[in-house]
Amino acid sequence: MGKGMVWLVGAGPGDPGLLTVKALQVLQEAEVILYDRLVSEDVLKLANPAAEQIYVGKHEGEQQGRQEELLHLMLRLARDGRNVVRLKGGDPMVFGRGGEEWRFLQEHGVPVEVVPGVSSAIALPALAGIPLTYRGYSSGFAVVSGHCREGGEQDWSRYARAETLVVLMGVKERRWIARALLDLGRDPGEPVCFIEKGTTSEERVVETTLAAVARGEVEVLPPAVWVIGKVVALRQVLLLAQEGCHAR
Repeated sequence: MGKGMVWLVGAGPGDPGLLTVKALQVLQEAEVILYDRLVSEDVLKLANPAAEQIYVGKHEGEQQGRQEELLHLMLRLARDGRNVVRLKGGDPMVFGRGGEEWRFLQEHGVPVEVVPGVSSAIALPALAGIPLTYRGYSSGFAVVSGHCREGGEQDWSRYARAETLVVLMGVKERRWIARALLDLGRDPGEPVCFIEKGTTSEERVVETTLAAVARGEVEVLPPAVWVIGKVVALRQVLLLAQEGCHAR
């Protein structure tokens, strides 16, 4: 690694086996690791033991202020000639502010390299037995944030017609989101699935319907990936097929 650089690295959904080879290499050569709250302890254990690890996770209501502090921390460390890894859960460019951090650092003369990660939006449905595309069920999907910038609301009319919706960071507002989608014409009986704390020992998968979510009948905790669409019904088909193979 060179000196005075920042690597924007995706840590994947939690399971260290889903790190890319490049991400592992960079972690093992890092001098400073700035990690967020979605990075698992198992991933951090693979890092250079001599690296300084700094938690920079954000909590509700403090995102903007903490982000400004983080930007200037990365800038100071890089200007000090340190090898800095900004480690983000999932992929740094998918709802991780990776693009904003890249732009800020480049505007201040700091070289940046991106190491993509496995996004939970794709990995967790797949591991749970939900293919996001499947002939006759879904020819495409949309990945949507469940919340907007401070003071704003998501315009669900832009996404309501997508065959498959994957909602990240939507647990808190799940009832409101479900109601909005129903008002926009989605089927109340449409199958949905929440994958809570995916790839960890606390993983929990909840299958239900859009109407049940809208009625407030579904209990789920963050972080969770929420899949909405007919492809959710394929989960039981694929799991049964898998069980049949194992029984032979």
